[in-house]
Amino acid sequence: MRLGFSLPQVGPQASAENLLLVTRRAEELGYDSLWVLERLLWPLNPREPYPAAPDGELPEAYKIVFDPIETLTFVAAASSKIRLGTSVLVLAYHTPIQLARRLATLDVLSGGRVSLGIGSGWSRDEFEAAGTPFERRGARTSEFLQAMIALWTKNPVSFEGEFYSIPESIVGPKPVQSPHPPIYIAGFGKYTLDRAIQFGAGWNPAGLPSFDWLASMCDQLQSLARQAGRGPMEVVLRISPVVLEKSGGPDRQPTIGTLGEIRDDLKRLADLGVTEAVLSPPELGFANYSDIKPAIGRMEQLIELAN
Repeated sequence: MRLGFSLPQVGPQASAENLLLVTRRAEELGYDSLWVLERLLWPLNPREPYPAAPDGELPEAYKIVFDPIETLTFVAAASSKIRLGTSVLVLAYHTPIQLARRLATLDVLSGGRVSLGIGSGWSRDEFEAAGTPFERRGARTSEFLQAMIALWTKNPVSFEGEFYSIPESIVGPKPVQSPHPPIYIAGFGKYTLDRAIQFGAGWNPAGLPSFDWLASMCDQLQSLARQAGRGPMEVVLRISPVVLEKSGGPDRQPTIGTLGEIRDDLKRLADLGVTEAVLSPPELGFANYSDIKPAIGRMEQLIELAN
């Protein structure tokens, strides 16, 4: 199982200096990938609870969020082999022609190192700010993927859909990776898994409610893939939080405990079919830490789990 690490793009840790420190150290330590997220705003009166937090509150750190693609472009120039991933981009906040070209450019400039986690979105506030209807966001996501894949793989290319259209044109650059960067679909439920099988290399869940839940979802994903004539699908799991502390005993939450317990958790994830685990310790910005040193320390400790 590959190991990834989140970049310091949120909160007071977000800076050019810290991005370079984490990127260079992650590559030195042998991490497989670095990842960013997308967040447009921090609404004062949100219309929906934040699904990744038990209390529904957006982290304070999300008041500052560096743009994901610009962040990856910056660290691409400071690295040579580590992969660069998004987990996730909300497609409806963009247009296919603009996003496809930006990601193809990043793939070219990085030498073919882009991994693309995408989602349909959940925040009505962000949809409103992006000028995109919240309704039918799933259908819009599927059509967006069709258009973007066409832009990456065809020349000349044209597209005519319900939401997006592209006049017959020559569009470049094309990605280095063939036929295009791997796509991982975020979300939960059968529609997400169907979309992953139709368009992607796999599934990109965020969070780990329980091992039983993940086992059930992975079994469903691979069963649907077999029915569709696909081979095994990848599972790129973004884990937050990863917390090192005293053992919580038999009732502890996954990835919270001693280094040995977390090592056992990661082995269990690999056995369930997780192909890549993206580690996001709380020291990495999400609790409004300003000092990057604790996050670097956690990075150095956690890579031992891969050995």
